[in-house]
Amino acid sequence: MFSLRNNTFKSELFNEKTFYKRFLKDLSCSKKEVVIESPYITSSRMETLYPVFQGLLHKNIKIHLITRDPVDHDDEYFRHQSTNEILKCKELWINIVLLRGFHHRKLAIIDKQILWEGSLNILSYSNSLEIMRRIEGISYAKEMFKFLGLKNLI
Repeated sequence: MFSLRNNTFKSELFNEKTFYKRFLKDLSCSKKEVVIESPYITSSRMETLYPVFQGLLHKNIKIHLITRDPVDHDDEYFRHQSTNEILKCKELWINIVLLRGFHHRKLAIIDKQILWEGSLNILSYSNSLEIMRRIEGISYAKEMFKFLGLKNLI
């Protein structure tokens, strides 16, 4: 445990091999809301996440996915995949927020209590060296939520 700004928090580092196991555990423990910001969405990654998302939706947990507008993808393959996955998410009643411009943030906020941030594209990761930090601390998750203006987006 570390102390900053008189707030206690717990911080852990994960890489591309250890991230999803812990992240999926956090998702399964969520009670109210999940916000994931990832510029890319691929079919292969979403196939592993859909069962988890469906379980959350079944428990009336709100899911918000913030991603790059498909028209901003240079690669036609990414543009096509992201469009298909966005439409599928909308069919499941997952809230999708599309951002224009060079959107590149990678983070997740779970119940405004757990903040994940780093370099890994949560909705598309396949095989690269990445790092993600998990911060358990209400003030830090809320700080990021406010900093990004998520209240106005979702």
